[in-house]
Order: sequence, then C-alpha cells, then structure tokens
Amino acid sequence: MEESLNLSRKKRENKTDQLTDLEKKKQSLTAEIKTLEETKNQMLSQQIEVQESLSRLVKEANLEIETKRQTIQREIEQLERRRERIEQEMRTSFAGVSQDLAIRVQGFKDYLVGSLQDLAAAAEQLELPTGKKWEEAEPEDEFEEFTAKNETPIPQFATQQFQSSTRQIRDLLDRYRIQPDYYGPPWQLRRTFEEIHAEKTNDWFFTQGGRGAIGTLGSRLQNILVTSAIISVLYEVYGDRFRTLVLANTPERLGEWRRGLQDCLGIARGDFGPDRGIVLFEEPMAAVKKAERLLEENQLPLIVIDETEEFISLSLLQFPLWLAFAPDPQQMSSYTY
Repeated sequence: MEESLNLSRKKRENKTDQLTDLEKKKQSLTAEIKTLEETKNQMLSQQIEVQESLSRLVKEANLEIETKRQTIQREIEQLERRRERIEQEMRTSFAGVSQDLAIRVQGFKDYLVGSLQDLAAAAEQLELPTGKKWEEAEPEDEFEEFTAKNETPIPQFATQQFQSSTRQIRDLLDRYRIQPDYYGPPWQLRRTFEEIHAEKTNDWFFTQGGRGAIGTLGSRLQNILVTSAIISVLYEVYGDRFRTLVLANTPERLGEWRRGLQDCLGIARGDFGPDRGIVLFEEPMAAVKKAERLLEENQLPLIVIDETEEFISLSLLQFPLWLAFAPDPQQMSSYTY
C-alpha cells in the first residue's frame, strides 16, 4: 500500500516537473517569438526607411535630370535662334550688301569714262592762268615767286619747267621706293613704295601736271598709298601752306581714308579737321567752298576724289591740284552719261 502511494507521488512529481519544463519552454518560446516579432518589426521599419530613401533619391535624381534637360533645351533653343540670326545677318550683310556694292561700283565704272571725257572737254574751255610770266622767268626765280608768303602757290610739274622742284620731287619718290623709312617724321611716307606706285605718282606729277585722274590700283588701300606719297611730296615742297581735301560719298569710305592716311603718313586724328592738314568731305560743293577759302588765304589745296564718287562737280576742276581715281576702262561693259 505504501509502495503504491510512493509510486503515485513520484508520478505526480514527474508530471509536475514535466509541466514546469513545459512552462519554461513555453516562456522561452514566447520570449523568442517576441524577439522575432521585434526583429521583424525592426526589419520592416528599416525596409520602409530604405524604400523611402530610395524613393527620395529617385525623385531627386529625376528632378535634377529634368532640370538639366530643361536647361539644355533652353540652350539648344538659344543656339538655334542665334544660328538663325547669324544666317539672317550673313544674308543681309554679305549677300545683300555685296550685291548692292557690286551694282554701285559697276555703275560708277560705266559712268566714269564718259564722265571724265566730258570733264576733260569742259576743263579745256575753262579760262585758267597761262603762266606766261613764269615761262619767261628763270626756274629758280619762279620757284621763289611760287612760295612767296603773300601769293598762292600754283604748282606746275612739267619737266621743262621748275627744274629745281622737279629734281626734288623725283629725289623724294626715288627715296620712298629705294630707302623706305617706316619710322620717319609725320607727313613722310612710312610704307613700302613699289615700282607700280612710283609709275602712277610720276604720271600724275609730270604727265598730267598735278591735275587729272589715274587708274585705280584695285583697292582703296593701294589708292591711299599713292595719295599718301603725293601728299608727302607736296608737304615737303610747300610745307604748312599745303592742305588736302578728300571727297568720298559715305562716312565709311571717309573712315577708310582717314585710317589709311594716318597709317601711311604717321599722322594723328588731330591732323584731320576743318582747320587741319586734311579735311574730309561727303559733298562736292562743300569741298569746293573750302578750296576757294583756302586759295583766298594763300593756301594750296589738293582735292582727292575717291573712285566710288558717282558724280564729279565741274567746279572741282578749277583748282590747281586735283586727283581722281578711275577704274580700269577694260573692265567697263558700257558707258553712262
């Protein structure tokens, strides 16, 4: 009996121990489940944060890309507009202006030969001083009379007259050609003076007597070089009494003359002006009036006429010195009177 009770008690103790173990296991599993739940929640939270970060990064990247795309698009549009503007300027500035310039130059070429023939005929009818007193005088006496302070110098450059000035002029032209001085004083030619320039200048001085037209050398800069040589010689011969009047029909061409003369003669902007060594004119009558005043003041004017002048006033031909540039007659297809 007693053994049976002991056995029963042991069984109950064993079951109690088992229940205790199970309870411990339950608690352990519950704690583990709770830990897993917490871990899961943490992982979910981290996953959400990662997704939010990725989403934010994607949005920022998309925004930056969109901003760059818009900027590039604007730059492309600006470049397109600039390209169209440049093409338009090229069409208007080069094609249109070149065509207009070609038409004007051709018109002037067609006009000039007939016009100069009429001018030469009219010049023959003008009553000009005969210079008989000078022909009877000795060359040296005539030169002194020319440069007297109270008289206006009326130069003549034919080789049989004024031998002293003729030699001086030839010596100056030879020096410009053979020994150019690129750093000489103002009003002295500072550029290379070649044989073709010397031929044009000699022809104007000694064949045309300082009054006539010479063929253009193909560009305004070359014409300015020849004019600069003539100005340099006349300034050397007549000094401050000599003045130059340049006639061209647009401010742009007058600007080319001013810059070219400054470069060739080593002069400054201050040497250009109504009361200076060189005066620029757009209108022929203004040049005529200025030349008349200079003669009244015992000054010697040289009138230089640009080759693009379409109309030449006959009044210009009354003065002692004038120089006009004419295009090559062989390049003219017709005449305009």
